[in-house]
Amino acid sequence: MLSNVTTLEVSKYIYAADELWRRSGLHIAMGDDFEEYVGITSRLPGKPPTTPNFRPDCYELSPGKAFWIIGRDQEGRVAHVQAMRLDDLCDTNLAEHLESLRACFADPTLQAGPGSSCSCYAPTACSITGLVAYHGDIWLRKDFRGRGLAALIGQIAFGLAWAKWSPDFIYALVAGWNIEKGIVDRYGYLHREPHGSVLRLPAQGIDDDDWLVWLTRDELLKTLSRTSASPARDESTLRHVLRSGPDGKLMTIYAQTTASQTRKGQHK
Repeated sequence: MLSNVTTLEVSKYIYAADELWRRSGLHIAMGDDFEEYVGITSRLPGKPPTTPNFRPDCYELSPGKAFWIIGRDQEGRVAHVQAMRLDDLCDTNLAEHLESLRACFADPTLQAGPGSSCSCYAPTACSITGLVAYHGDIWLRKDFRGRGLAALIGQIAFGLAWAKWSPDFIYALVAGWNIEKGIVDRYGYLHREPHGSVLRLPAQGIDDDDWLVWLTRDELLKTLSRTSASPARDESTLRHVLRSGPDGKLMTIYAQTTASQTRKGQHK
């Protein structure tokens, strides 16, 4: 297992990733109040409704176990959202977690509604266990697409997930067109299997057949270690950065994660 990536190095990585967001014209903010998050996402033209996985009326999204990221343009309008949460699957596995509908609801029996079901046909899902982070509700406004920002979506989410949780796996469930267009590759996911979640939630208007994509903890650390020194120097990303934006940086996150690392060292 890799151990050469420290929280301080990942904090610098997050800071540098935010610099790329800023230069693309977006100011990134982070939070854990999902009432606020759903209030924002429900008013975004062109964005599908936030799924039960990140709705506080469906699932207990405890502080410290879930976070969201929102990007605003120079006029303060929301142009990007994504969210991540941590599930303890030490006594089960991802396939069982999905098929039980506990990935969507705190109490599926009471909340799922009639006709609800989920089938997972991705073989590797049975081996995904431990502390598992789910990455979803990813949306980028139409006028910001085609700028190479897909790579930054993965960078900042993966960096924050490692700094906060150091999960054994990070996974997402994506529609087939994300695979066909190579968007998942740009996010940074290395593995994919079809029919990872064949989900039917009639009361929610959901009828999906999504691919399972994932990274292991060691693969996440390798990704961070390759770019933690200065992701802002990645020329393939910089070629897509078109204009300067607001002067907002994740200084709070940098300070919090650095302080957290210091406190951990003091209490060892």
